[in-house]
Amino acid sequence: MNTFKLQPPTTTDAAFKQIKSIPGVVCARESLKNRKHVLKSLVSNRERFQLYSASTSYTADSVLVDKREETPEDNGKIYPQESDYVVIGSGIGGLCCAALLAKYGYSVTVLESHYLPGGCAHGFEIGGYSFDAGPSFFVGLTGAPGTSSNPLKQVLDVIGESVDCKQYNQWIVYSPEGTFPCVARRDQYLDNILRQGGEEALKQWLQLEELLKPLQQAAALFPAAAMRADLGVLLTSSRFLGLELAKTGLVAGTLTGPFSAVVDKVVTNKWLRSFLDLECFVLSGMTAKDTLTAEMAFMFLERNSGKSQIDYPIGGSASIVKALVRGIEKNGGRVMLRSHVEEVMVENGRATGVRVRSTGKVGNQMNQEQSVVVRSKMGVVSNASIWDTQRLLPPGVAPSEWSTKSKATPQVDSFVHLHLGIDATGLPPDLDCHHLVVNEWNDVTTPQNVCIISIPTVFDPGMAPAGKAVVHAYYAGSEPYSIWEGVKRGSEEYKRLKEERSEPLWKALERVIPDIRKRTELKLIGTPLTHERFLRRHRGTYGPAISARDGGGWPGPKTPIPGLYVCGDSTMPGIGVPAAAASGMMAANTLVPVWSHLSMMDSLIPTKA
Repeated sequence: MNTFKLQPPTTTDAAFKQIKSIPGVVCARESLKNRKHVLKSLVSNRERFQLYSASTSYTADSVLVDKREETPEDNGKIYPQESDYVVIGSGIGGLCCAALLAKYGYSVTVLESHYLPGGCAHGFEIGGYSFDAGPSFFVGLTGAPGTSSNPLKQVLDVIGESVDCKQYNQWIVYSPEGTFPCVARRDQYLDNILRQGGEEALKQWLQLEELLKPLQQAAALFPAAAMRADLGVLLTSSRFLGLELAKTGLVAGTLTGPFSAVVDKVVTNKWLRSFLDLECFVLSGMTAKDTLTAEMAFMFLERNSGKSQIDYPIGGSASIVKALVRGIEKNGGRVMLRSHVEEVMVENGRATGVRVRSTGKVGNQMNQEQSVVVRSKMGVVSNASIWDTQRLLPPGVAPSEWSTKSKATPQVDSFVHLHLGIDATGLPPDLDCHHLVVNEWNDVTTPQNVCIISIPTVFDPGMAPAGKAVVHAYYAGSEPYSIWEGVKRGSEEYKRLKEERSEPLWKALERVIPDIRKRTELKLIGTPLTHERFLRRHRGTYGPAISARDGGGWPGPKTPIPGLYVCGDSTMPGIGVPAAAASGMMAANTLVPVWSHLSMMDSLIPTKA
């Protein structure tokens, strides 16, 4: 790590002059003027600079430096003239799709606008602290190949990669009634329901479990690895379904319907209905009336199996992203950062490549234009959201009905994040990693009502300097974009709004670490505008709010434009890391011959004798 200490005088203007004098720095965004003390990190693909004021005190809000050198990852990057497949975006869905396509033997180029791969699951580092940008709650990432039902683990198994994890089995819930541990074991879960909801709630929970049993069995029969969006699925699924196919068909309508249709049959207890809504909300961003029954049946199956463990990946979510990137690259694929796709090229009605904003090289020729073209021989896969994918299409090429429907897709709200670096001195030795705060039960989707907290240094002290800890708190997909619409990033209004909208997160954190404010040494506040800009998410959304009540369901990987495919949390099976991974797996499998797909499944899940 290269550290440049700013020399007096330590005015912001003087600091910028010194920053711009660093070799290789071509611009510094003067986002926060009139700040005396400066700390910010530059993240390039291979180097990080930390910029400190001469004073020992500093804030985390200051400047973003953009260092551009002639490296393979930046201005000097060499774009392939053509690949079999071009994948737009390096979210979990895009990386899983690309990793499998590369494993299948195709040439793949992943184009990522950000300077870090991973999309919503990327990790970043500032001031010696490593943070998860988004998800930090994972299950089923460990175990022997072919034994996990988690689609992400299945992809990692296929490409021969793994992630070191710390396993645990509980998180802490802070509710209006008090604080209680949620343990990923059926007996202790039942005990919690009895203590929190009473005998009526427990009785109705047990009745719900009975209703879900055949649904759990049906959901378990069909692994994500067998999914594809054509008639070949009859072959890839037959080895798993066998004589159970008829049974699965009988409950298929229920699995693809809203979870509330099952809940309504037996659950009337008000507390239990709210608790089930909470479980749905943290999984899908929606309550039971809109969440797919299949998602909840699978979750019940995992919890009741007696084998349920929660995994925290050592190094954070970034270690998962790195494993997927390794899988792509070792099979000949490429992940190209700072590569912003401006347009999907459609020629003679077919997607034939993409136009990328860059001044890099195409083949061996230096490109002097403002964009380059990367062609795809077989297809373009968009890992962008359903709305952002539409924006990438030239006017008039998309069928109007599909375009109108896509643009009108309802959205789950956005997030407000607190990423903190704190002094860990005197923290309880038995402090848990994950915490969930519910302020009131009436409507769990109410803005600022549900807060999710993770303290990953509980399991991985290396994510912070010695004696420090990392804390991440956020609202779970409930922050309205409308509050932030039209606000200019970096303005006084923006700063005020950040402090105002993050205050309930501080109060939630104080239930876990009462003196958290005094301990804080580094503070970063993420907003819907942060999501919109850095993650290229339309209006900063968590994802589509496609209700299970609508009947149409989530779109699959195919589109009406030949050669254009989609994956990610705007497609089947929906929002969340496992779902996004499954979407990438489904897209890749759909693009390859059935016999290649069957061969992959044989290597992952050998046929039982």
